[in-house]
Amino acid sequence: MGFLSKLFGRDEEEKAKKSGKVAVASAAKDNNIPAEKVGLDGKFDESGLAKRVALALDEANISDSVGLWVAQSGSTVVLKYNPDAESVLSKAEQVAKGVDGATAVQTVPNS
Repeated sequence: MGFLSKLFGRDEEEKAKKSGKVAVASAAKDNNIPAEKVGLDGKFDESGLAKRVALALDEANISDSVGLWVAQSGSTVVLKYNPDAESVLSKAEQVAKGVDGATAVQTVPNS
């Protein structure tokens, strides 16, 4: 189980497998939605960016055995983490910055 399944459920992982790689800019334009709201299947999803980041973390082989959570605030990716995730935080931040629709990445320690 990776970040996508852990944070959003197995249905989202299945959706990602069925849909393949989504062209975010095209899907946003075609469906008249902001890029950060493009889901794994190219359709509107309130948490689309966070789900695409979770998938990207899985694809980058970042361990999901650490306390790291993915959320979004508009087009900003929010990575909330426990101390055990500090070893992967820098890589996770770089991966998140590379996801289409992400304009910023904010890291927030879990208190």
